[in-house]
Amino acid sequence: MEIREITNKDEWEDFLGGCTEKTFLQSWNWGEFCAPGAPASGLNLGNKIWRFGIFDNEKLVSVAMAIKVLAKRGTFLFIPHGPVFSESSNIAGKKQILELIIIRLDEIAKEEKASFIRISPLLLKNEENNRIFEDLNFRPSPMHSSAYEATWKLDIFFEEGELLKNMRKTTRYLIRKATENQDISIEISADPINIEVYQKLNKAVSKRQNFIPFSDSSIKNEFEIFKKDNQAVFLFGKYKGETVAGAMVIFWQGIAYYHQAASVGKYSKFSIPYLLQWRAILEAKRRGCKIYDFWGFTDPEKFPHHPWAGPTLFKMGFGGYKEEYVQTQDFVLSPKYWFNYIIELIRAKRRGL
Repeated sequence: MEIREITNKDEWEDFLGGCTEKTFLQSWNWGEFCAPGAPASGLNLGNKIWRFGIFDNEKLVSVAMAIKVLAKRGTFLFIPHGPVFSESSNIAGKKQILELIIIRLDEIAKEEKASFIRISPLLLKNEENNRIFEDLNFRPSPMHSSAYEATWKLDIFFEEGELLKNMRKTTRYLIRKATENQDISIEISADPINIEVYQKLNKAVSKRQNFIPFSDSSIKNEFEIFKKDNQAVFLFGKYKGETVAGAMVIFWQGIAYYHQAASVGKYSKFSIPYLLQWRAILEAKRRGCKIYDFWGFTDPEKFPHHPWAGPTLFKMGFGGYKEEYVQTQDFVLSPKYWFNYIIELIRAKRRGL
């Protein structure tokens, strides 16, 4: 096996097209979102990315996009939801691929003064996959670092009636009531002018819930980059013309991602977010998607006080299934890592994560 950089978009995307476990965080366009010269993404990125392909006898068997992340607590190299492996990769092959990636990123880390490598793998959570990282001397990260470790998915290749039938009874009822309400409307738009509309909602929610929202430039950059390939839309829920809920959905390689969302408490009794979500699912079907990824899950029974518990219950009402992945892993390169570790551990506890 050998590792080398990939500079051709078609080669990158074509390989990912044949892989099952993947998200758009390894897409070519997400790299463009993080690349040098891109407006600030809001992820504390160092504006450097590397797209690596791992070849076995000249056959591409894995890809991994690494991002340099600059933070006050330290600099590190991050692979979000990767590496992505070919369907034929076995455990031994995946381990060998990770070894090559570590060797290459270790060289880059010395140049970039990074103290550790962080990987959020999309490998199903089981003893066999956990052991891969244990054997390679990784350690569990104190934070999930902008990439989920579990998600709620819905297969949407069924007919609309079947999808409705598979929903929680209450969810189905609320969708029907909102549909019948003449004062409620759902707007789907790919017009960048709506970035400002969405951010107004986002800032109102962040103020109420006391968190720092993604910046205007981050939302603008993400939307405009994916929109160029017809991969992003905004959906807005309105009551008597007033916008009270919004979402940005990414469509990539047959999967729709409910990536950004915000709704104000006003008119909550009309359950507008339920109708908005249903319309997003129908738009995904119209575009030929087979899976709807609700983007992030925590078990509300095990962790009822987790910040994601309420949103997860909402998502579960639409039917579907959970997928849990190996916890985010850190590969320590320098003693400076431990300063970062302590800071992140404190932050995670404060946020109830």
